[in-house]
Amino acid sequence: MNLRPHCLIAALVILPASLVAQATPAPAAEQITAAVLPLPAEFRESARVLGYRATEHTLVELRAGSGPFTCLAADPANKGFHVACYHKSLEPFMARGRELRANGVKGDQVDSARFMEVRKGALKMPVQAASLYSLTGPAGSFDASTGSVTGARPLFVVYMPGATTATTGLSAKPAEGTPWIMYPGTPKAHIMFVPKM
Repeated sequence: MNLRPHCLIAALVILPASLVAQATPAPAAEQITAAVLPLPAEFRESARVLGYRATEHTLVELRAGSGPFTCLAADPANKGFHVACYHKSLEPFMARGRELRANGVKGDQVDSARFMEVRKGALKMPVQAASLYSLTGPAGSFDASTGSVTGARPLFVVYMPGATTATTGLSAKPAEGTPWIMYPGTPKAHIMFVPKM
């Protein structure tokens, strides 16, 4: 089984409108309902939600939030279903990634640019652990009539910038059903937990 979290990265990528086939986004209320599903129930109502409008293919704020999370609605240009919610302390890092991708920066160059900015002090990372929750599945995973999702896989991530295998006691080897550390020693170091399905 491939445990590399490309699905996580996909939720945070915004492609220029000229590079994606336009698809009609779901109504805002449906996007909001689906976007908050990865979160523990107590955080859903207060989450800020970013999603899509029919007029252009860029993220816009569908709902302001008073809580600690920002959630990203499923991108209508993608064939599958993917929603993600991250702690507000990660907003500068996530927003910068979206901005770089929208300006044509691709692949590993996005992280290279962000890491350099973090090291220079131009881009702030959280000083405490910060969570990210996501759900990824095939198209049709979300049922708008019930507001529920089936067939989507959860992923739990805890960002700990600079953490290593030595500082956490976690393996860097991907493993299902047990925590492991990804990108150890970097500004984007995080603990991954892929539940067994």
